[in-house]
Amino acid sequence: MGKVTGFLEFKRKTESYDEVEQRVKNFKEFTHPLGDEQLQQQAARCMNCGVPFCHSGCPLGNLIPDFNEAVYQGHWEKASTLLHHTNNFPEFTGRLCPAPCEEACVLNINNDPVSIENIEKSIAEKAFVNGWLTTDYEINRSGKAVAIVGSGPSGLAAAEQLNRAGHMVTVFEKDAKAGGLLRYGIPDFKLEKSIIDRRLALMTQAGVVFKTNCEIGLHVSVDTLKRDFDALVVCTGANAKRELNVSGSQLAGVVQAMNFLSQNNKKVSGESFTDEPVTAKNKHVIVIGGGDTGSDCIGTSIRQGAKSVVNFEIMPKPPVDRPVHQPWPHWPMKLRSSTSHQEGVTQYWSLATKSFDMNAKGQLCSLTTVAVKWQNDQGQMKLIELPNTEKQWPCDLALLALGFTGSETTLADHLGIQLDARTNFPATSENFKLSDAGVFAGGDCRRGQSLIVWAISEGRELAYHVDKYLMGQSQLPLKGPGDLPSP
Repeated sequence: MGKVTGFLEFKRKTESYDEVEQRVKNFKEFTHPLGDEQLQQQAARCMNCGVPFCHSGCPLGNLIPDFNEAVYQGHWEKASTLLHHTNNFPEFTGRLCPAPCEEACVLNINNDPVSIENIEKSIAEKAFVNGWLTTDYEINRSGKAVAIVGSGPSGLAAAEQLNRAGHMVTVFEKDAKAGGLLRYGIPDFKLEKSIIDRRLALMTQAGVVFKTNCEIGLHVSVDTLKRDFDALVVCTGANAKRELNVSGSQLAGVVQAMNFLSQNNKKVSGESFTDEPVTAKNKHVIVIGGGDTGSDCIGTSIRQGAKSVVNFEIMPKPPVDRPVHQPWPHWPMKLRSSTSHQEGVTQYWSLATKSFDMNAKGQLCSLTTVAVKWQNDQGQMKLIELPNTEKQWPCDLALLALGFTGSETTLADHLGIQLDARTNFPATSENFKLSDAGVFAGGDCRRGQSLIVWAISEGRELAYHVDKYLMGQSQLPLKGPGDLPSP
């Protein structure tokens, strides 16, 4: 333990932001990192608990007290090695993860938790700046080839692990560039795409092959993959968007959030797109859905020049503090405010959309809501509409950020596999197999929509089982750091 009294001496501090007026003028990241001395003080707040409950909050099993100790001592390269033992992409999680580790931090019981996520991001950035992530480590090739379908965080994690194990890995991606939702779902103001590109460059140098603009069933058949590869891995995510089936939902101004975000990311990066252009400029925008995707729509709409931005959520407003029935170290459902929320949005809770309304020209002009409450009905929560609460809101663009219902069925049809009741690929965490013939699935397409840390964790575990299938045994870690050195 670097500083026994660190948690008593130093207050929690994280990186600062550009002022709202400045940052909404573009789509660039707007954070200002702490200096080394400040980061060492933040790492000194870690109490090196006898039982580090931060581990229980992290699906990756990151060695949090260990890398905090290394940062406090100024041993940044050691911190990078420790971090990369368990996390293939800390530069992603350090920007995007909601940090369940911090909610489980022992210091969080009666104080502010250690700023684990910010420390993680700083370690990752130092690793890239100082060239500690090299590709000159020795790989003993197995002679086996693996095809991975999907290049989101689970597919990338599986690809990197299997490549390290010696297999020739080819990643197939239907979009123009690799990255999945990291590239086409997360706005650049949260993750600039150069951050993805530099990691992909390292993976390519290490031997991973990426084939983009390549959709399975259209550009290459499943039979070809099964013939040319010793294992086939499905990491396609949970991309089936939840619809809102009310009157007027087919109007042109009612747009799925992910379509809106993906198109904007392509605009920012200069990529072409074939769908109808959608913009929030000079429009009254209503974002329906209060999660991370809804938050991303808010920040994007503001940057596009929306006249107003309003956010609806059908659930009640969460409490500011941890609910009594969700005790530490569990993840609490409490009110959370993102940087996008702070940029100029009005939020409403307990509202259900009844209809989308059009003007005489057939264009979306407003939507109608009704106030609701949730009532326990024999153990099931039932939605009750409150009488005489209908209200009409001006709206030129409605963005549906309602989450996802599971996997799209196209690839499952090509594979001849029936999705389960939740429309996910029916592989279990026991071995991630879809069939005994070397077909596997992992990530959101297996477990449903979840966090980036879960996707990376799934990719790592999946890689272990694929390697074991190919070789009879595996040196890859199943959980935690394992025995392999990180590059």
